[in-house]
Amino acid sequence: MNISDPYKRLAERLDNLPNGFPPTDDGSELRMLAVLFTPEEANLASELRMTLETASQIAERLGCDYNLTRGLLKSMAKKGLIKADRTEGGFGYRLLPFIVGIAENQAGKFSKEFAQLYEDYYHRSFAQVMGMQPPFHRVLPVGESIKMNMEVAPYESVSWIIEQAQSWGVLNCMCRTETAYIGKPCKHPVDVCMVLSLTSGAFANSSEIKSQTKAEAYETLRRAEKAGLVHCVSNTQTGDKNICDWYICNCCTCSCGILRGMAELGISNVIASSAFINTVDEASCNACGLCVDNCQFDALSVDEFAVVDKIRCVGCGVCVDACPDHALVLVRRPEEEIKPVPVSMEDWGRQRAEGRGIDISTLL
Repeated sequence: MNISDPYKRLAERLDNLPNGFPPTDDGSELRMLAVLFTPEEANLASELRMTLETASQIAERLGCDYNLTRGLLKSMAKKGLIKADRTEGGFGYRLLPFIVGIAENQAGKFSKEFAQLYEDYYHRSFAQVMGMQPPFHRVLPVGESIKMNMEVAPYESVSWIIEQAQSWGVLNCMCRTETAYIGKPCKHPVDVCMVLSLTSGAFANSSEIKSQTKAEAYETLRRAEKAGLVHCVSNTQTGDKNICDWYICNCCTCSCGILRGMAELGISNVIASSAFINTVDEASCNACGLCVDNCQFDALSVDEFAVVDKIRCVGCGVCVDACPDHALVLVRRPEEEIKPVPVSMEDWGRQRAEGRGIDISTLL
């Protein structure tokens, strides 16, 4: 069997997921998969479904040796290439999307080779799915940036996510790790990508995730806000179990694989805006320009006072936190401008698959 065959089958399988994994003209996606998967692993992964199955169920369905199948599944799960979780009948395994999923799980295992392959793939092909709707990520505002007494739904609040969790953890940003490896390091802190679980002690034995207390998690948020980073979460109301119960990426347009789509590739709808938008108290604004310096989306300009570009503003609140005169505040957008947030990843996946014109029924 040609070594490219299992990787080609896996790449096609990943592209049939709602997230997408479009091919390139030079096969860089296949070389990237070959760095991560052995041929045997890729062959098995190309047969996995989006729903959990036990090793015995997978072996029986595929007519494979149980012990060999179980060993390959455990190896891939340990490397973050597939998802493993408890299910009815035992421990189950399922396919992960490449983004958000496999790639993010490699943050602690990056090499220069993989980083360059990822960068080649990013520029050659990933733009094809980056602008598809609904977007991968959604912006959550800095809490103190919202006008007092403004209505905020629980899933619109970063502090609500922190409070719901029973375990808090932080790890190095996969995106800033990748750009550093290719010689384009970012000035922003690396150790601010957050994961949160509803299970107590979930990260106690992790080699890559540093377990935190709730107070330390809030301090990580504050560090990210002071650095001018944008809080981004899965574009759902109930989190994303591909990674954990919740994750909070603290993102920038210079390194983030999603936000770079705006800065480098010119795609305007790569991320779902928050339900809020920036406003200016003209009487308080002294036109210092600090808000412009702190806006990553070119949504502000200064004349006699700061002016908000309502189309470009994503409602992150970073500029509000940077204003020394308290002249900026987030207010709720008109309801007709607020896009509904998918309830769950299943809901998001259905909408995304429909938008891409793909049938995911064979993967369930």
